[in-house]
Amino acid sequence: MSTEGQKPPTEQPAARSHMFRTNQQQVLIYVLLTVILSFATVWGGRAWLRNSETLTFAVGDADSEEARFATKLATVLKNNSSRLRLKIINNPDNTRALAQFERRQADLAVLRTDAKVPPRARALAILEHDVVLLLSPGSKKIKSLAELKKKKVAVLAASDSSLSFVRNILDIADGSDAASRVQMAPPGSTLDKLFASGYGAVIAIVHTSRTVRDKAYEQAAKRGGFTLNPIDEAKALERKIPGISQETLTTGTVSSAPEIPDDDLDTVGLQWLLVTQSRISTATATDLARIIYENKSELALDNGFASRIEPAETDKDAFIIAHPGAAEYINDDTKSFVDRYSDLMYVGLGALSVIGSIFAAIYAKITRIAPEKAGELATAVLNIGERIEHAQTLDALESLQNELEDILRGAVIGLRDGSISTDGIDTFKLGYEFVRDQIGMRREHLARHASESGSVGRDDAHQDDSNVVIVKTAQSG
Repeated sequence: MSTEGQKPPTEQPAARSHMFRTNQQQVLIYVLLTVILSFATVWGGRAWLRNSETLTFAVGDADSEEARFATKLATVLKNNSSRLRLKIINNPDNTRALAQFERRQADLAVLRTDAKVPPRARALAILEHDVVLLLSPGSKKIKSLAELKKKKVAVLAASDSSLSFVRNILDIADGSDAASRVQMAPPGSTLDKLFASGYGAVIAIVHTSRTVRDKAYEQAAKRGGFTLNPIDEAKALERKIPGISQETLTTGTVSSAPEIPDDDLDTVGLQWLLVTQSRISTATATDLARIIYENKSELALDNGFASRIEPAETDKDAFIIAHPGAAEYINDDTKSFVDRYSDLMYVGLGALSVIGSIFAAIYAKITRIAPEKAGELATAVLNIGERIEHAQTLDALESLQNELEDILRGAVIGLRDGSISTDGIDTFKLGYEFVRDQIGMRREHLARHASESGSVGRDDAHQDDSNVVIVKTAQSG
């Protein structure tokens, strides 16, 4: 039996399956790389943003309260891994620091509300309250502020700016005789010394946090050395003079034994505010406000300054309006996940789109193993057709038939899994049908030829038998 025209079983399906798996692996790898690089882009952008902004804080000399507060705030920002950093600039005093802030040479400053307020200042937080203590010697009482215009008054305060504030609330014009009687207390003065020196009243301006800690008033009270007087005009002064607020001293605030005051007492006060420029972004102000309000205890100074940080006033009629970023945090402390991370989500989606497009282009144009076109299989089919006429036996023809069916089976599988495209499918179909018919015709030819060969063989055998009979007859004769 001839083996001509026989070929080893085709390996095309296995090759196509390998190609399909390779493409799947490439797609999976590119998807993973897209996600990883997008995450890295977002993380890198977030890390860059978190360390990209430095705020300038203008303060007085290094020993001032605002300078020490600024130093603590810088430490808190660093410890909380905030994207914000502080650059602290010292000045001879806080007045010059505010002037620097007004010239937009600083982003942050601390001011007391009796100071000249820069027009672009926006409040972030209330750091401290100052209260006015109207003190008189012994058991003498002061019924009204008008009485003080006839008395010699000592102003007991940390800075000379308080002298102008006292003259303002007493409605005393500069240069007048009454103004000359209102004087700053000498450094190191005590209530006993001041009253002994002939002062008819002492106006002390102190931090609220310090009145609770200062035992000097309690010791002086035990000696019967002073009387704490209310300021009944507090509400009127609050309406009249910008920056002044009505304050209430609760029972025992100044002295617990004896209790001073012995009942809630009205007075006036001022606020110390942390302010920022109006041009500072909302996100920056919000981040800064959040750090301040969530770390109050770490920002308090040893002397009590900033120990009771309060939210800035968000009302539109506030003396210094709150920055929109601080107001946003104060009025809406809890944000949704989308609100908090919306910027990062937008960056992530953008990075995902760009990186995904790049990898898709690389896959489509460079690394992807393209599917075989159905039309290209027609070549293999026609090659089988060319070998049909050389098949001399039905077995050889059956082998060609098997090859043709293998190609068809591989084409069907490839069309299903995508390793073969539909390009040229009509050509393949036409070629397959043509070769299939050719094989059928060749099979009929070989079968007919085999039948004719068998008939001729039988006739020859019959003729040989006749000859034998004739020969035998002749021999017998």
